[in-house]
Amino acid sequence: MGCDRNCGLIAGAVIGAVLAVFGGILMPVGDLLIQKTIKKQVVLEEGTIAFKNWVKTGTEVYRQFWIFDVQNPQEVMMNSSNIQVKQRGPYTYRVRFLAKENVTQDAEDNTVSFLQPNGAIFEPSLSVGTEADNFTVLNLAVAYNNTADGVYKVFNGKDNISKVAIIDTYKGKRNLSYWESHCDMINGTDAASFPPFVEKSQVLQFFSSDICRSIYAVFESDVNLKGIPVYRFVLPSKAFASPVENPDNYCFCTEKIISKNCTSYGVLDISKCKEGRPVYISLPHFLYASPDVSEPIDGLNPNEEEHRTYLDIEPITGFTLQFAKRLQVNLLVKPSEKIQVLKNLKRNYIVPILWLNETGTIGDEKANMFRSQVTGKINLLGLIEMILLSVGVVMFVAFMISYCACRSKTIK
Repeated sequence: MGCDRNCGLIAGAVIGAVLAVFGGILMPVGDLLIQKTIKKQVVLEEGTIAFKNWVKTGTEVYRQFWIFDVQNPQEVMMNSSNIQVKQRGPYTYRVRFLAKENVTQDAEDNTVSFLQPNGAIFEPSLSVGTEADNFTVLNLAVAYNNTADGVYKVFNGKDNISKVAIIDTYKGKRNLSYWESHCDMINGTDAASFPPFVEKSQVLQFFSSDICRSIYAVFESDVNLKGIPVYRFVLPSKAFASPVENPDNYCFCTEKIISKNCTSYGVLDISKCKEGRPVYISLPHFLYASPDVSEPIDGLNPNEEEHRTYLDIEPITGFTLQFAKRLQVNLLVKPSEKIQVLKNLKRNYIVPILWLNETGTIGDEKANMFRSQVTGKINLLGLIEMILLSVGVVMFVAFMISYCACRSKTIK
């Protein structure tokens, strides 16, 4: 009888040990299976999940505009007073609804090239007025429609998944010809996706043709997006700092007068990118800009919640599931003897014209599909691993304790 009991206890302990070992083995094996599946599905080629969503996004993307209406133009022209502005908006357009065009795979260098057509549909229900409002300086849909961005050539990831979606060339070049040194490089992806298995310690680089440069984002926080765990990456203030604070930005300072010998920060002169027009780019309401930039403008209220740019990245796939891209377009206005309205000016102004907020969030249907096909399966595998390991350890310890207790009684 004692022997049967002891044998049963030993058998239970062995079973527990086997379950624990199996659970432990399943962890690295399961991870390898997940990596293999993800690596296959994020390649940019016909038949993968990534390719289907890459050619034409299923996410509704909206671009909102706020126009800065100058309240005191006569005072400014006659007395060089501070410019008083009042933002009007939003004026909302649906954008990025057109599929990529001229998609061409290159088997030799494992790249895929494409053209991104632009389109804009005005959304009256999401706007405060009409496109005919008299303080707007242009019809934004007309300015955007029938244009295209590219040609882009990006790595498809077939030979090296760590390079998937990274831009190889833009308009046939690896450099922009606007800046000096490393500032002129085209780095990273277009921010719609990144190579898979994103780490919080990474600096995510991406190129934006809107601001005529490459830029980067750093991890800020974990976010739960419709039941999907994502990493929120944000553009740090350091990216807009002067070369005094961030020496890497020295090549973005292209002149000495307006920039006060490269000590001003938070604005970027992109005139070389805009055929010589005096256009400056910044974050909305001069967020992260130096006081000398914003001091001549009254009516601005910068805050990070409304005016910073962020990307919510699903770390396993590298897909951007939610984003908010915010930027402001400004014009340099300075004294000029040749222009009547500028003759009496006594100082330079970087005048805000408009700011935009382009946002997109994965839809409910896509989120459900993503949870079931990606995060759900991964979570289920992790749960099975933990159950096997936990139950196995508990069984092994419990049966071994019981066996030792029985042995002790038998000896006595």
